[in-house]
Amino acid sequence: MNAHVAEAEILSPAPRPHTSEKALLRFITCGSVDDGKSTLIGRMLYDSQMIAEDQLAALDRDSKKFGTQGGALDFALLVDGLAAEREQGITIDVAYRYFKTDKRAFIVADTPGHEQYTRNMATGASTADLAIILIDARKGILPQTRRHSFIVSMIGVRDVVLAINKMDLVDYSEARFNEIVAAYREMAKDLGFRTIAPIPISALNGDNIATLSERTPWFQGEPLLPLLEQIEVAGGEISEAPFRFPVQWVNRPNLDFRGFSGWVASGSIKPGDSVVALPSGRASTVARIVTQDGDLPVAVAGQSVTITLADEIDVSRGDILSSVERQPDVALTVEARLLWTAETDMHPGASYIVKLGARTANATVAKVRHLIDIHTFEPGPGRPLALNEIATAQLRFDRALPISLYRDNRDLGGFILIDRITNETVAFGMIEPGRAVEEEPATEDGEIDWARLGKDVLEKFLPALGGGALVGLGAKIFGAPTSTAVALALADAAFRPLVRGWYADFRQAMAKRKAGDDVTPDGAGI
Repeated sequence: MNAHVAEAEILSPAPRPHTSEKALLRFITCGSVDDGKSTLIGRMLYDSQMIAEDQLAALDRDSKKFGTQGGALDFALLVDGLAAEREQGITIDVAYRYFKTDKRAFIVADTPGHEQYTRNMATGASTADLAIILIDARKGILPQTRRHSFIVSMIGVRDVVLAINKMDLVDYSEARFNEIVAAYREMAKDLGFRTIAPIPISALNGDNIATLSERTPWFQGEPLLPLLEQIEVAGGEISEAPFRFPVQWVNRPNLDFRGFSGWVASGSIKPGDSVVALPSGRASTVARIVTQDGDLPVAVAGQSVTITLADEIDVSRGDILSSVERQPDVALTVEARLLWTAETDMHPGASYIVKLGARTANATVAKVRHLIDIHTFEPGPGRPLALNEIATAQLRFDRALPISLYRDNRDLGGFILIDRITNETVAFGMIEPGRAVEEEPATEDGEIDWARLGKDVLEKFLPALGGGALVGLGAKIFGAPTSTAVALALADAAFRPLVRGWYADFRQAMAKRKAGDDVTPDGAGI
């Protein structure tokens, strides 16, 4: 899977079915390097009899050629499909697998453990209902275990299976198992997990995967697969939340039909209900709920439908149809948690493209408030972010956008930041409580905070004045009067940031035109 395509899934994850013969469970396997994530998934596929005979024969051949088990079946090869993954014995990209048992259907995301590919892990977690966090029984909790646990919590997964793997390499020691579980519970006590279910396993040998192992008579809990079949994860309350419908497409096949297509992100709607279009604030009434199989009497969270309105109001792609009684906020500034995913560091004050729901706008990271220490999870002083760093920050949009808190709606509270020039996804973000306001450099008693004011001058104004000073010095060298040199220096300091922004806008517009994108949103105008 292409990494850039995969990263965009955090913006609008695939809708979850609201009804099914088997309750679908999406889960992720994560943890540090070589903790056995791919081997675990391969073993689960094998034990659930989801491997055809030709696949089993291919696995046998590949195990002899690429395997790391001395010719025995290497279950990791069922998931690691890239040549680089097989050659190195590591996971690089996110691999999705579907399988089912008699009681449930599953979609599992196998994600890499290497720090270099943390953004791929975050992509897999963005659609997960549950996380299996693996720990090598020999090594215990590692820095990447902490990072993945924090990211899983940040993205909103509330149920965790703690799989202590490679128990065969520590002689199935109950003491070692209890030691790791106690350390993990202490580490994760403030991460907000609803449930943590520890299981001692050997993914290679199949211990406690489908059935309880005789090698761990001291463990009386549920094996992994039966636990996944019956666990009830958090998140079902989304159907009871206020109605939110991001418009993905204005559907107008002829002059007599104009509908708005998208997925119901939360709540429910039926013909006759009043709705409001945001950010315009225009109200109307639902006339029909249209699908390929005919009109529906009601649409609920997770369904993709086309809604027609009783009134001809202007609704464009990226707008949100909402219940009138409980509308989302519309804001220019937000507080957010950011995970930086780019190889290049953040540029303070730089303008990025933000994709929030189905809407695209320009955004600036106005302030990095706190950097999160991945070892202690404590907030530290803010600074521009580097690869895989996590922080709380203030973002400013170039237009008012409808927003939801990520904890209330993962689809409409999560966003990505994109570099305007390279089109690279540079950060994942989650909107947090606390509407951002413009801050004044003052203390609590109203006096000027000169230290903070001096810091702002150093960070924001001196770089611009430095560039202007060089222009003024050059003009003076070439014989310009002092007043002219000063005027040129001040003009350069004032207009250089504007010119840089105009140039970035021009590059973005040319890139869109070259790609054939329509700059005007579909459905604009009636």
